[in-house]
Amino acid sequence: METLRCSTVQDIPRLRELWYLAFGDDGAYVDNFFETYYKPERMLVLEEDGVVQAMTAWFDTTFVVPEEGRFRAAYLYAVATHPDCRGKGMAGRLLAWADDYFRTLGIPAVTTVPAEPSLHHFFGANGFRECFTHTETQTHTAALPEGEPPFVLDKLTPFHYQGMREAILAGTPHIDLGEEAVAYQAGACALTPGGGLYAADTGAGVALLCAEGMTDGSLLAKEILGESEAVKRLLCWLPKLLPSWSGIWRCPGSGLQFGMLKWLDPARAELWDWERRAYLGLAFD
Repeated sequence: METLRCSTVQDIPRLRELWYLAFGDDGAYVDNFFETYYKPERMLVLEEDGVVQAMTAWFDTTFVVPEEGRFRAAYLYAVATHPDCRGKGMAGRLLAWADDYFRTLGIPAVTTVPAEPSLHHFFGANGFRECFTHTETQTHTAALPEGEPPFVLDKLTPFHYQGMREAILAGTPHIDLGEEAVAYQAGACALTPGGGLYAADTGAGVALLCAEGMTDGSLLAKEILGESEAVKRLLCWLPKLLPSWSGIWRCPGSGLQFGMLKWLDPARAELWDWERRAYLGLAFD
């Protein structure tokens, strides 16, 4: 017998097991999710004969479309099926039930970031279409400027980072993650020395930086936001301000397909310009 439902706290050991089997994440990284964001209703599960075999978490976010409105959007995360149960359509049935669940909450949009390129086809078969892009650049730091940086990196709380992020992105179609999801991001950043949410007053404006650890212990600039001259100055001095930086940084742009969108309202899906691109940025990829 198959049951689709919200999780309970009693499911957590099984959810952690599925997370590890699907993504290889364990320990502190998964602890961060369950300690900073998890609530039973924020994880949806498919149970077969009393055993949870598929799951998805979701973040309660807002799709900001300038001059059109702010639309509540469920961002799906950690979509996983037990390896022994793959190929049975469980994830698809869970996503279909999730759509119905979100409709009961008045949520008109669903987004997701496929964990690998092949999964774009899976989500496409379940009603999602390409929407969110960014640009990723590798900066080589062989020639560093002389002297000390003329500004510092100030550590921000999730509240302040989220507010400043929204001010910078106000004219750009984007996902507003909200303070709780940004707090989850801050917890992930803190797992690596030097990681965090930062602002720098560069003298040409404020630039924001989210620095998160990679598997080799170096830091990815997962998001850099600001006016072009402020970003340029930050990048110039960043190797000295953040010595563990890998040189890899992301910003709004159209360089890479990243996230997908599904409108739950067929009329809105019909009216949406699917050539239009938006920014997701701090997705938990």
